[in-house]
Order: sequence, then C-alpha cells, then structure tokens
Amino acid sequence: MKFLIAGLGNIGNEYDATRHNIGFEVADAFVLKHGGNYALDRHAFMSEVRWKGRTFIVLKPTTYMNLSGKAVKYWMDKEKIALENILVIMDDLALPVGTLRLRGSGSDAGHNGLKSIQQTLMTDKYPRLRFGIGNDFPKGRQVEFVLGKWKPSEMPVIKETLLKSVDAIECFATQGISKAMNVYNT
Repeated sequence: MKFLIAGLGNIGNEYDATRHNIGFEVADAFVLKHGGNYALDRHAFMSEVRWKGRTFIVLKPTTYMNLSGKAVKYWMDKEKIALENILVIMDDLALPVGTLRLRGSGSDAGHNGLKSIQQTLMTDKYPRLRFGIGNDFPKGRQVEFVLGKWKPSEMPVIKETLLKSVDAIECFATQGISKAMNVYNT
C-alpha cells in the first residue's frame, strides 16, 4: 500500500519553526523516525519511507502554501496514490495549541493550503490532520501570529504533539481513518 503524506508550509529560512510551518515539522518528525532523507524533486522536497509493508511518499511542497495543490496532485498522479491514502497536515487557528484533529474530508476553513488542494483535486474528500496553533493574537494581527515563532512556554506541548502526530500518521496507515480519529482527536 502506498500513502502520500503532505506536510504544508512555506520554504525559506524566514519560515522555519513558525506556526504556519508545523506541517513541515510533522513531516520531518515522521521521516526522521523512519530513517528517511529528503531530496529536492518536482514541486517538493520528497522522501520515500517504507514501514510495515507500506510505502510513504512524504512531501514538503516548494510551491509555497497558496499553491500546495500543485505538488499534492503531481505526486498523487505520479505515484498512483488513491485519494483516501493521502494525508495533508497543516496548522489550524481554530484549535488550541497541541490539539490534533483528523478528518476524512471537510471545508478548507479559510486555510490557503487546503483551498489550493481542494481547487486542484476538485474535491474536499481527502484526509487531513489539523495541528492546533491557537489564536492568541490581537485583532488584525493574524498573519504576524501565524508566521511567528512558538513561545518558549509552548515548546513542551509542541514537541509532545509532534510525537503524537507521527503516531497518528502510523495509525491512519495501518488501522484506517476512523480508528485514527477515535484515538487522536482530542
């Protein structure tokens, strides 16, 4: 079985370790745990990881957030991966810091990465893992907050949730979306 794991974020040092790049961090944690390496390829940094008889194509799109759909669609088609075997990972302002929410489908909720993927795939029926980043920012400062770094006080929760995210990906791939939702939706 083949899976596409797409961690969303923006390339460039200025975006490293920002809330908006948590999808990249989850992808990195998964690849690191399973001994993979990234190579720059078409529209993404890509790593191929094998685990428990499954192949994972792990992406960090180089298209920037707003064009994430281009990378996801390209790799889905190239690797012949079914829609239900993709998992998109991204930040979510609507969830408290450290909260995970797995869904088999749903709206883009204003997230530009999801909006791009839904427009490109012409459906919202694909699995996603939302990683809560909270919404502790003054009115009108959303962009600064999302592109900002984690507070030192948040780091223990972020590190723990990164590990849970990797476990959630593994559960999704081995036991399916329903079981993973039951276990990891907190």
